[in-house]
Amino acid sequence: MAHVRIFRHYIHLPYIIMGAADLVVLGVVFYCGVFFRYFGEINFFLDNYQVAFPEALTFAAVNLIIMIAMGVYPAKTQEGMSGMMLRTIFSILMSAAGLSFLFYVTESWLWYFGKGVLALSSVLAIFILGISRSLFLFFANEQSFKRNVLVLGAGNRASNLYEDLKEPLDRRGVELMGFVPGLDEEVKVPHQKVLTIPGTLKEYVLQHPVDEIVIALDDRRKKLPLDDLLECKMEGVHIVDAPTFLEREGRKVALDLIQPSWMIFADGFGAVSTRSITKRGFDILSSLSLLLVTWPIMLLTVLAIKLEEGWSAPVLYKQERVGLNGQPFPVMKFRSMRVDAEKHGAVWAQKNDTRVTRIGGFIRKVRIDELPQIFNVLLGDMAVVGPRPERPIFVEKLSEKIPYYNERHRVKPGITGWAQLCFAYADSEEDTKEKLRYDLYYIKNQSLLLDLIVLIQTVEVILFKKGSR
Repeated sequence: MAHVRIFRHYIHLPYIIMGAADLVVLGVVFYCGVFFRYFGEINFFLDNYQVAFPEALTFAAVNLIIMIAMGVYPAKTQEGMSGMMLRTIFSILMSAAGLSFLFYVTESWLWYFGKGVLALSSVLAIFILGISRSLFLFFANEQSFKRNVLVLGAGNRASNLYEDLKEPLDRRGVELMGFVPGLDEEVKVPHQKVLTIPGTLKEYVLQHPVDEIVIALDDRRKKLPLDDLLECKMEGVHIVDAPTFLEREGRKVALDLIQPSWMIFADGFGAVSTRSITKRGFDILSSLSLLLVTWPIMLLTVLAIKLEEGWSAPVLYKQERVGLNGQPFPVMKFRSMRVDAEKHGAVWAQKNDTRVTRIGGFIRKVRIDELPQIFNVLLGDMAVVGPRPERPIFVEKLSEKIPYYNERHRVKPGITGWAQLCFAYADSEEDTKEKLRYDLYYIKNQSLLLDLIVLIQTVEVILFKKGSR
């Protein structure tokens, strides 16, 4: 099993194991810091190990949250072990800075053992985490968690599936054995990926280590080998349709593979009253916390805009966007473009857009221009997490060309969202279609856990300027 579904959100199993192991290791590291900081006095350590528990737990939890925010765990697949450790070092340094501030705020109430233990534990954490992860990856490499997957189908649907599994990150949980063409089905996948089975599907499965069969036939009527599939299921092989498989592996909805019936019968997508109440509570608490943390940044931004463009220049920019159930509302942003930026009409922002001011270019890259939307959240027009709101003129055009586009208006738009974590800035119809796949995944599987994950990992988007134009 390569993925675990927690509150309807799919999480890669090795990430959960490494995260849990890191939490334990970080706690142990803090105890080691206490022991060595006080010169190995075993009696002192034994007398105070219970007192150290709240500090050890705080140290471990804060470091783990920051590592999640910095994208440490997926980095192994994308950037290798060196990239993972560089992000880990950066995370621990950020954590040490944050915990040092906490030390000065709480004084002896939390940090009974002093800041020397915190500094020593942070240094030890870098080395011990490197050793523990190397051991984990040596004894349980990524292949250990991969499922052997056989795809039934080799036509258009199978080809779409294959395209979505080209990136290593999208197939980190599967080992693709090949595609088995259906009866009279035209082959659209690369021929080197096609499997020719001499006997029946059941015989092949019994002779090979197949864990899962994905149904991706173009025409399932009268061409689905039901008897063979039933036999395979009875032998312990998991049978899944292509859209559900891609949702699990890619954490997105396969727009080219689904029908309205799939959305009707799949779990999720429905409105739940208790979810609305808890979501609103989360939004108010999160937005007030953000306001408390970011008001100095907002004040400096106002001054920077005034200094660059004059004291009479407007600071805020209000623009009509489409919100919940297609209702328009005025979204607030710090102005990052010239006042006459749209004198020729509405256009998507482009890379190196000449309409962007010098201060505007910076605040767009680090997402400071979005901070006034905190007030949109408090007013109830937006949520902290959700699909990004789009302009009515673009919505009208895109809804005519992209299937299910209007479904993204079933929830409140957000300051940040799942699509912003998973895909770069959309400046074309094709990019918007790709982003919609992630938006629909969020709408289908929304939960407070997913909101919290998105909010935490938005830190990585801001620091590494992912998706900013």
